[in-house]
Amino acid sequence: MATKCSGKVGPAAWNQGTSRKHVMRAIDDSLRRLGTDYVDLYQVHHFDANTPVDETVEAFDAVVRAGKARYVGVSNYHAYRIARALGRAEALGLAKFVSVQPRYNLLFRELERELLPFCAEEGLAVIPYNPLAGGLLTGKHKRGTPPAGSRFALGSAAKNYTERYWKEREFETVDRFVALAREAGVAPASLALAWVLANPVITAPIVGASRADQLAPSVAALDVPLEAALKAKLDELSHEFRMGDAVR
Repeated sequence: MATKCSGKVGPAAWNQGTSRKHVMRAIDDSLRRLGTDYVDLYQVHHFDANTPVDETVEAFDAVVRAGKARYVGVSNYHAYRIARALGRAEALGLAKFVSVQPRYNLLFRELERELLPFCAEEGLAVIPYNPLAGGLLTGKHKRGTPPAGSRFALGSAAKNYTERYWKEREFETVDRFVALAREAGVAPASLALAWVLANPVITAPIVGASRADQLAPSVAALDVPLEAALKAKLDELSHEFRMGDAVR
């Protein structure tokens, strides 16, 4: 079981970020909601520039020492910030972050240049979110207005998803990707996940599904034989999405 230290939960400055006060309060709130005494993994949701790195790593060490989490990790961190946090934790003799949760898919490959090599060297688990790019890589979405009820039109996340993926360049890539999937006789969702899993640095992608039937193509990705020639085509198709320095 895993949970995160999330964003702002109140009007006061200490009701957000990775200050010791907020981290300790947030883990207690999470445990109460989950009805458990501990979680296996507790992660920072995103970097907090207003809290000293020492205070952050000390707060998460306190969570581990209190038995409220077995391990701690981060999400949406640049590689250099994880390196700094690991260095400070080691210098201070504190529990070190063991996992990283970044965005990663065929339409967002920027972390391949620094974050993934760093994780491989440090032995950090990588559990990426958005492996299907909000569903765009399933091939079900068409150009125009995002459909009601989709990630691109639902709640506060809609703006982030449309800014990330609802663009002509992305749709053109998806069109070519879907054609390759059909040529290979594989469901686009299965192929997109198989490509993520083919990277040896990836521990396990996080799959989101609003209905049980949507899980079938994701599970099928485990049995997709991603041949070298097909992977090379997918790598070439999505190569331009390696460029950039977005953190999430």
